[in-house]
Amino acid sequence: MKFFSTNIFGVFEVQPEPMQDERGFFARTWCQKEFSAKGLASELVQCSISYNTKKGTLRGMHYQVTPFEETKLVRCTRGAICDVVLDLRLSSPTYRQWIAAVLTAENRNMIYVPKGCAHGFLTLQDDTEVFYQMSEVFDTASVRGVRWNDPGFGISWPDKVEVISERDRTYPDFQ
Repeated sequence: MKFFSTNIFGVFEVQPEPMQDERGFFARTWCQKEFSAKGLASELVQCSISYNTKKGTLRGMHYQVTPFEETKLVRCTRGAICDVVLDLRLSSPTYRQWIAAVLTAENRNMIYVPKGCAHGFLTLQDDTEVFYQMSEVFDTASVRGVRWNDPGFGISWPDKVEVISERDRTYPDFQ
C-alpha cells in the first residue's frame, strides 16, 4: 500500500498496490503491520457498509467522542463519492480545516480518518456503497456531528445535495 499525506495532519489517502497477472489482480487493503509502522491506529473492531440509492446523497459530518473516539478507514466499493474529512482536534495545527478526495470503485483508494476528525461524503453516482473499518464500536451516546454546510468551515461540495437526513441537515452551527 502507498500512503499519501493530505493537507490535514494525520489524514492519509491510502492506495492499494495491485499485483497483476492473467487472472486479474490481488491487492491488500489493510495490513496491521504497515499501518502500525506508519504510526497509525492499527486496531480494528468493527466494519460497516453504507448503501445509497441516489446521486446527491449526503451523509455526515459525523464523529464519536471519548471514550468511543474512533479512527476510520473508508473505501467506496461501488459507485463514487466525494469524501470529506474535517479536523476538530483542538490541539491540531490543521484545526477546523478540511480535505476532500474522490473515492471510486475503480480507483479503490481509501481515506484514513484519525480520532477527533469528522467524516462525511456526498454520492456522485446512483447505487453507491461505502465500506468502513473502525477502531471502536458504534456507541449511540457518543455520536456527534457538525452541519455539512456550516459557514464556519466552508466545505465546498462538488454537487447539489439531494438527499440528507433530518439529523445531518439540522446540526447547529459549530461553536
